[in-house]
Amino acid sequence: MKRRMLCLLLAAGAAGAASAIEYRSVEAATILYDAPSQKGSKLFVIKRGTPVELVVNLEGWSKVRDADGSLAWIEAKYLGKRRTLIVTAPRGQIRQVADDSAAVVFEAEKNVALDFVEVAPGGWAKVRHRDGQSGFVRANQVWGL
Repeated sequence: MKRRMLCLLLAAGAAGAASAIEYRSVEAATILYDAPSQKGSKLFVIKRGTPVELVVNLEGWSKVRDADGSLAWIEAKYLGKRRTLIVTAPRGQIRQVADDSAAVVFEAEKNVALDFVEVAPGGWAKVRHRDGQSGFVRANQVWGL
């Protein structure tokens, strides 16, 4: 009986699991839950623009991981296709070009969300701040790639 139950759980998880690492951004501030139901315990409110890693989808709910590694459930309707990255370094340095010796266009504080534009060679990502400034940040200074 236990073996059959385990097989059913594995099959259900595989059916809704993301096939590769997929990141999404939260479209509106909303509550994260400990289970895929509004009857679950409310864990905390996640703010708009926060990137999350999609772990599994289940009947209108998505299990997601945040930059701290915490897992929680969110109603899938609050996840958008737009990608953001979150600064994990004390201060992310956004440079004019993808080069450590390039001029710094701006710096972003830890936990600031930046719009993801594209991956650049050599461990860089092109990003845009909500005020319109854009440039390149080292991948090790952000989360969500």
